[in-house]
Amino acid sequence: MDLEAVAETVKNSAGKISAGCEVNSIEEPSVGMEFVSEEAAKHFYDEYARREGFIVRLDRCHRSELDNRIISRRFSCNKQGFHVRGRNGIKPVHKPRTSIREGCEAMMLVKFNKCEKWVITKFVKEHNHPLNASGLPAYNRLMESKDRKILQLTKELEQRDRLCQQYRRLLLSLMETVEEQTECLSRKVEHVVNNVRQLQNEVQKPLNTD
Repeated sequence: MDLEAVAETVKNSAGKISAGCEVNSIEEPSVGMEFVSEEAAKHFYDEYARREGFIVRLDRCHRSELDNRIISRRFSCNKQGFHVRGRNGIKPVHKPRTSIREGCEAMMLVKFNKCEKWVITKFVKEHNHPLNASGLPAYNRLMESKDRKILQLTKELEQRDRLCQQYRRLLLSLMETVEEQTECLSRKVEHVVNNVRQLQNEVQKPLNTD
């Protein structure tokens, strides 16, 4: 990947982070809010969840009967529903993992409308469990790690760009010097050639015998 491609990747990544920061100005989802894509709606709800102190679970979706594409999606709290212990309520033989599900009904439902937008058609704000008001440490650490990596890459790119500019100036200066030296050498060669021709003409002149 060349320098320009890397720069474009970092620029796009930085743009996404900037977009995430802009979403912070919106306090919470509301019915009727529109998004350009399902991914944009998920990103918005992820940011809202991070501020509120819960994790989003990608919940069930509904597909079109015509082309099987997704036309609605529900994003839920990760404590949505209850852990199923096994068929017919029988406890599994192996030791089950500790379930984090508590039957929370907090969710955001988006649907694809005729204007080709994803619109919020239902939003449940209330959770039946305490939220981590200080934020999600693991999530925050992940985002901080990504921010640091992007900042590091940005600084490296800026440094490489400065070096490229210096090399470019040096190369241009060298080319100008070579061009000047070439012109000077050409003038000297031309002068020598003219002198040689003049000398030949002088030698070839007949001597006067008067």
